[in-house]
Amino acid sequence: MLSQIKDLAAKLAPRLIEIRRHLHSHPELSGQEYQTAAYVAGVLSSCGLQVKEGIGKVGVVGELQGDGRDARLLAIRTDMDALPIQERTELEFASRQSGLMHACGHDVHTTVGLGAAMVLSQLGELLPGTVRFLFQPAEEVAQGAGWMVQDGVMEAVAGILSVHVFPTIPAGVVGIRYGALTAAADDLAITITGESGHGARPHEAVDAIWIAAQVVTTLQQAISRTQNPLRPVVLTIGQINGGRAPNVIADQVTLLGTVRSLHPETSAALPAWIEQMVAGICQLYGARYTINYRHGVPSVQNDFVLTQLLESAARESWGSNGVQIIQEPSLGAEDFSVYLQHAPGSMFRLGVGFKDRHNYPLHHPLFAVDETAIVTGVVTIAYAAYKYWPSTPIIVAVQRINPALSQPYSLRPIP
Repeated sequence: MLSQIKDLAAKLAPRLIEIRRHLHSHPELSGQEYQTAAYVAGVLSSCGLQVKEGIGKVGVVGELQGDGRDARLLAIRTDMDALPIQERTELEFASRQSGLMHACGHDVHTTVGLGAAMVLSQLGELLPGTVRFLFQPAEEVAQGAGWMVQDGVMEAVAGILSVHVFPTIPAGVVGIRYGALTAAADDLAITITGESGHGARPHEAVDAIWIAAQVVTTLQQAISRTQNPLRPVVLTIGQINGGRAPNVIADQVTLLGTVRSLHPETSAALPAWIEQMVAGICQLYGARYTINYRHGVPSVQNDFVLTQLLESAARESWGSNGVQIIQEPSLGAEDFSVYLQHAPGSMFRLGVGFKDRHNYPLHHPLFAVDETAIVTGVVTIAYAAYKYWPSTPIIVAVQRINPALSQPYSLRPIP
């Protein structure tokens, strides 16, 4: 069956690159993926899948029915949104939307999801169970997964797989990570309120800027002495607002930041820890404070069994040199974790790095991918899906490509 899947993917490769380049040229921001969703729905419909649009606001769900021998339903999730970044790659298929770019590889993710649907649709009668393809909006703002779940996409799902590109892994290599893959990402807002006064007489005022500086410094220093170093925490204050004039002591300062952690119990304990630090400093210097701590998406914790499934599918497909075991998690965030609150799942890293040129990081205006990685991703996730049901029989007959899958699709008008 692996040879059949690889053969189908190889034949579809030109079409897959065409799809990816079309998506790359037409990026859309989070929650506004109307044309992308319409395009995705058109491709899925041509494959014979049952398609629902408008799921999770702008998301698309395609369902491929197996023969019913196994009641377990496997979901495959990919995301569709782009970033507010001006592209500078000068590619002939570069973004046509000023100020918007697929700088995180979601155009590749969507293409891999569509490619897996195109391949597996040719094997539908050989699948014992159902595959549900989730094309999600608004991952970059960590809201789309929640929207999709609210609309019931995880009902009856027994397992879920996903993919994210990685430029530091070369194309043709699949990155596998057991356990924590990404961090929980929480939002933090602290307001320090003091008493205004003349800059020449600070003893008559309560300097909110100086106290805010103590808060920032203390939080950074206290992490290394009060938090378990084997359970990392990163707290970044990225924005400070306060003050009205250079000779006036500020009476209010707002600190905005992000807090990252890998372990759920650490994330749960952080709001109280931060408040303890802030309260102590404000009490010492006579200031008042308010804290708004918002838990965002949790950490992605890859399920051991499904990660084994991905690793075995990748090793069988590409050999040992085509698999890289990732030793350390990332402190970036991914709302794939929201699905994992409803079913076990695993996300793999798809290497898209060029072997002979510099690779720019994600979210960079010069970010580019080696498009040969698309077939690697399609085969890996399609074969993992096939292997998900252990009772699946091995059939060696090679089916022909559905001619409809090689036809171009036009953008539908925005509803």
